[in-house]
Amino acid sequence: MRLNRNRPILHRKMKSDSPVAGPEISPSSASSLIWKTGKRELDLSVRPHIMGILNVTPDSFSDGALFRETERAVERALEMEDEGADSIDIGGESTRPYASPVDGKEELERVIPVIQRLAGRLGIPISIDTYKSAVAAEALRAGAEIVNDISGGGFDNAMADVVAATSAGFVVMHTRGRPAEMQEDTAYRNLIPEVAAFLAARIQCAESRGVSRERIVIDPGIGFAKDTRGNLEILRGLKEFSALGRPVLVGPSRKGFIGAVLGRDVGDRLYGTAAAVALAVAGGASLLRVHDVRQMRDVALMAHAVLHP
Repeated sequence: MRLNRNRPILHRKMKSDSPVAGPEISPSSASSLIWKTGKRELDLSVRPHIMGILNVTPDSFSDGALFRETERAVERALEMEDEGADSIDIGGESTRPYASPVDGKEELERVIPVIQRLAGRLGIPISIDTYKSAVAAEALRAGAEIVNDISGGGFDNAMADVVAATSAGFVVMHTRGRPAEMQEDTAYRNLIPEVAAFLAARIQCAESRGVSRERIVIDPGIGFAKDTRGNLEILRGLKEFSALGRPVLVGPSRKGFIGAVLGRDVGDRLYGTAAAVALAVAGGASLLRVHDVRQMRDVALMAHAVLHP
């Protein structure tokens, strides 16, 4: 039996909104922790928001091929909702380091049946994890309401237009280069300011194409074009990203830097992930993108309770 849980996060039907002019950066505030997606408004000031990862690929670094079959993927999404997920992020192309690209047709064949089966069944938003505007457009038509783009719209100039036209939520992430080569470019003169400047530029670009500021969430891109030292630095300096005035999403789940620090294989990184999630909450993260929803929800809520008595 699926659980019926009361959530403190607000879900309200929204009307489409007009673009917000200008790239003005403001300090974090309660109003900056409201995130509008295609169908609702999420108040991220109440508690951390958990985004469950659902990879429908054969080659993801952590759970490749486990949920490639549509029925298994649907079951896992519903299970994650019961475990406390506040959104489900569905990806049809692995973006792990050195991953080979997948063409849009194959990506659509992987994700659209799952989204169609889940639309109307989930009580939480569906996110599409893609950097291709054509895939995003089809996924949004099928029932998704968030686009999670590892390039923040940088790999496909039409992505911001798709997001603006559909009033979708937009996760703007930092990376350098595509997955096949991104780990060849991990040296920075001053990591935190460079990542922040990239994100500010992507926010400005999205707004210039008509994406309302309230629809944007930023992600500093742990594991993307960063070595172990850089990923740890991102976690230490996470509070600095709040100056961009948008909610911060962090996705440390089972990633290689945890294995490098602890000497653990990918299937044995639960506690390392838990430590990273707790520190991300302490650093001001409003959203955590994770595989282990039930466990990381507990970690995030406990950290939040300590920080906000």
